[in-house]
Amino acid sequence: MKKILFVTSEAHPLIKTGGLADVSGSLPKALAEAGADVRLIMPKYQAIKTTEEIYYKSTVRVNETDANILETRLPGAQVLVWLVDCPEYFNFPGNPYVDEQGNAWENSAGRFALFCRIAVEVAMDRGYLDWTPGIVHCNDWQSGLVPALLSLEANRPATVFTIHNMAYQGIFPRSAQASLNLPKELWNPDGIEFNGMLSFIKGGLAYADRITTVSPTYAGEIQTAEFGYGLEGLLSYRNDVLTGIINGIDADQWDPLTDPQIDEHYNVSTLSKKQLNKAALQKKLSLPIDDVPIFALISRLVEQKGIDLILECLPEMLSLPLQFILLGRGDKHFEQQLTDVAKTYPDKTAFTIGYDETLAHLFEAGADIFLMPSRFEPCGLNQLYSQRYGTVPIVRKTGGLADTVVDALPETLGNNTATGFVFKDATSGALMEAIKRALIVYSQAKTWKQLQISGMQKDYSWNKSAKEYMALYEQLN
Repeated sequence: MKKILFVTSEAHPLIKTGGLADVSGSLPKALAEAGADVRLIMPKYQAIKTTEEIYYKSTVRVNETDANILETRLPGAQVLVWLVDCPEYFNFPGNPYVDEQGNAWENSAGRFALFCRIAVEVAMDRGYLDWTPGIVHCNDWQSGLVPALLSLEANRPATVFTIHNMAYQGIFPRSAQASLNLPKELWNPDGIEFNGMLSFIKGGLAYADRITTVSPTYAGEIQTAEFGYGLEGLLSYRNDVLTGIINGIDADQWDPLTDPQIDEHYNVSTLSKKQLNKAALQKKLSLPIDDVPIFALISRLVEQKGIDLILECLPEMLSLPLQFILLGRGDKHFEQQLTDVAKTYPDKTAFTIGYDETLAHLFEAGADIFLMPSRFEPCGLNQLYSQRYGTVPIVRKTGGLADTVVDALPETLGNNTATGFVFKDATSGALMEAIKRALIVYSQAKTWKQLQISGMQKDYSWNKSAKEYMALYEQLN
């Protein structure tokens, strides 16, 4: 049986700031179902929420710091979770990366370096847990030092490093290298040094036995200057060990036939019931109950997600017969612009600044069209949820969006493979053209229904992705 230590800085439903948590909450479950013995390790933040019991297992000392290892389970699964409990680093209000005011933790390098060191102790069976993994699967920069530190160990487990987003690299001043007391042999241009700075992500990219990222298209994109953020040369050099594997979705949590958070359950054969969710959504958001198409967006309000493109389109969009709803938070100037638009068009818009999991499910069940005009998107999950809920996505041709949405063209509509609308250029004009194409097809009820059905019938469960990961692990030992 494959023994896998899954190293992550967040996992849903324990704590979530983004897509990494969704993957870390779902992939280990799917790996366990595929026959692996998988344990998840993550920091014990103050904000962690769980209904499961938590037990003390052991205490590990690294660099003059003691950390307790506590054991619990991933809620709703049999996957064991080891929480690294070190109150002086993690017992503060806020999320894994920022404090309650939204400022990055001043000791981010220290807290995640400690976490990586503890993960290494556990991986080498020096954590007093009587369990030795064959594979250590690390995720994003917060666990990037693990493959680097393990490279110095004799008889170490194999390492896999998954890039969820190259834009976040964990780069700190050179002084951090000395203060963290990191092994000097790692400090070189082929190691964790990056332009004279300390780079956590390079620890994973330079030292892991295998590198994965979350879609085949993104695996190619990060080898270019546009998406590689200065590390495209290293990724090109290591492209023989680089693979793109599409993220799955939690098919139990996101299923319109059983979803407890929506008003009316439906599937492909009862698709007309989606209209009841639409009416319930309009009522909840105080919008006129009307059969105009609802365009939805759930996103961080940042330039990466193309929010500026949507804002440029809004005057023209809102002159058309449609409603536009939004759920998210982000850059304050985008939030303010959206608030101003909502005041001008109260009968056509409903913007919720913040995040609400139940509302996210209602959006997917009740909306007709989902907007994802991202400048880059390693994988993306909402376009997958949308297809499963018969909500047709409009996406830009990048990363995982390019890999998971089939553009509605005469040929693809004719052979029933189309699942959405795809545009190429990151411009408001290209987005607006896709919106108009969607409105034309929306007016053709039979074609629109087939588009919905084609999306709903695709299999984006974790089972398929988990098999690809298991095949990757098989190559390693």
